[in-house]
Amino acid sequence: MQVHITGRHVEITDGIREHVYAKIDRSLSGLTRVQDVQVVLELQKRTHTAEVIVKGKNHIHVEAESMSENMYTSIDEAVEKVERQLRKLREKVQDHH
Repeated sequence: MQVHITGRHVEITDGIREHVYAKIDRSLSGLTRVQDVQVVLELQKRTHTAEVIVKGKNHIHVEAESMSENMYTSIDEAVEKVERQLRKLREKVQDHH
C-alpha cells in the first residue's frame, strides 16, 4: 500500500506525516484490496481540511473529506469515514448472493 501526502497552503511537518502514516496503518492495513492512499491536507484561514482518496483492486475508489479547527482531528475523521465506507462496501460484496 502506497501513501501519498500533499499539502495545499500548509507545510507537511514530520509530526503530521507520522500521524497520517500511523492512522492509515492502523485503520486500513487489514483491508487487502487497498493499493493506493492519497491524503490532501489544506489550510484556509482557520479551517483545516483533510481529504483521503483510496484506490484499490477491482475499481475500488473511495473518497472522504473532513473539516475542523485542528489538522489532526480532520485527518482522524477523514480516515474513519473512509474506513466506514470500505467496510460497508466489503459487506455489500460479501452479502451478494
